[in-house]
Amino acid sequence: MNYARLENSERLQRTLAALETGGWRSTRDMIRDANICEVNSCISELRANGFEISTRCLGKGRFEYKLEGKA
Repeated sequence: MNYARLENSERLQRTLAALETGGWRSTRDMIRDANICEVNSCISELRANGFEISTRCLGKGRFEYKLEGKA
């Protein structure tokens, strides 16, 4: 998979900033606060950039994400 580098991507920087507010963040929170559409792709790209992000499923396609740290 090709992925964007954090330092070159405003989209990933916005996503990281939304996660850095702390706690669990829903897909809806991320769409609204980071102004992104493909939340799962952005999370995957941040992981490829070395960030540890937990995911939990709340059922029926509802997910939350939490920044755990930098690997």
